[in-house]
Amino acid sequence: MERRVLNTSSTYSPEVIQAIQDRAALGRYQIRGFGALRNIPKLDDLVFLTASLTRLPLEGYREKCETKTVLGTRHAKRPLELEIPITIAGMSFGALSHNAKVALGQAATWMGTSTTTGDGGMLPAERQASAKLVYQCLPSRYGFTPQDLQQADAVEIVVGQGAKPGGGGLLLGQKVSSVVAGMRTLPEGVDQRSPCRHPDWTGPDDLRIKIEELREATDWEIPIYVKLGATRVKDDVKLAVKAGADVIVLDGMEGGTAATQSIFQENVGIPTLPAVVQAVEALKESAVYGDVQLVISGGIRSGPDVAKAIALGADAVSIGTASLIAMGCNKPIYIEDYQKLGTEPYHCHHCHTGLCPVGIATQDQGLMTRLPVEEAATQVANYLQAMVMEVQSLARACGKSNVHNLEREDLVALTLEASAMTKLPLAGTDFVMGQP
Repeated sequence: MERRVLNTSSTYSPEVIQAIQDRAALGRYQIRGFGALRNIPKLDDLVFLTASLTRLPLEGYREKCETKTVLGTRHAKRPLELEIPITIAGMSFGALSHNAKVALGQAATWMGTSTTTGDGGMLPAERQASAKLVYQCLPSRYGFTPQDLQQADAVEIVVGQGAKPGGGGLLLGQKVSSVVAGMRTLPEGVDQRSPCRHPDWTGPDDLRIKIEELREATDWEIPIYVKLGATRVKDDVKLAVKAGADVIVLDGMEGGTAATQSIFQENVGIPTLPAVVQAVEALKESAVYGDVQLVISGGIRSGPDVAKAIALGADAVSIGTASLIAMGCNKPIYIEDYQKLGTEPYHCHHCHTGLCPVGIATQDQGLMTRLPVEEAATQVANYLQAMVMEVQSLARACGKSNVHNLEREDLVALTLEASAMTKLPLAGTDFVMGQP
């Protein structure tokens, strides 16, 4: 029998062919949730040089390793004091269900850390569940009120998001319930597109005006964060510092979202790995390193990720997608509902549909009941606790009694790309890619 040889083009792979044919059939670009699917350099490409003879490790069972983290020390009268260096990122009520938002607040409270509102305003139940809540000020200003601002423990001015820097938010009509519509003063069931820039800004100098307005409204009590999608990192960080930011939140391209164009997720921004390095360089060049805190987000999944971000110079990290996975996102249950969406557990990125099988990214009351608040909160808290223990284990192994004492000298790179991006030596050598 004649054997057929099937050749696959690297330029026009089956996935590319399908994408072209989908565009031809629909006449529009693809919208989806989650984050970038492509393989990019990650924190996995770094490893720690732990203590042996040159340094002494600490005993985990009898020597403490501190994790306390303080954000907003530059100007705020009342900086945000956290028990751990891991926070919960901004995810809106609308993108997430009521139960999911409350569960995140409870988990953060149990762990002594903060959670963040997201677009669309402050959900009262989230405020009640969260001992420390960061209130986001986004370009849409949907649901943003002085009354809620007065209840906040910090304010985060959102300039960009890692999954879609330069693009606005998107909430499809099937998730705009009567409650969501009421909070955002929008018609129920209609697609909601947020602006990509603040409506009262014509340039970076307007950020200073906005920060001053928010400081006056809060009597200089609470920290003002500025959140940036990682693109032109050094210049953006320097401008935010000049405008008076207390904290910089930097979101790499691995960051997730409930809905945006797939082309943004795969082709816009830079990875978290080089982003944190450039941000630290910008803070040092601006002579504010240590005074302005740096929070890194985008693809943070584990204790080693947290430890590496801190060693590179971050003060804390923020997690979004990982916290949803901890509470059950992509869990292999309700298989038939995944299949109705045309996907399977572990492969679902259909957050935008509002038909989340596990009740996280939905406003459907029936689906929402599949996410018990106490159970979801416990799972997220357990996940945070495990991450903290992992960070402490690595810090102790490096001879550190405080996780914030981790430093660049504790790291080496495994790949040439990681070495070039971080300016760390390649493991087992003194060679730094791109330097003499």
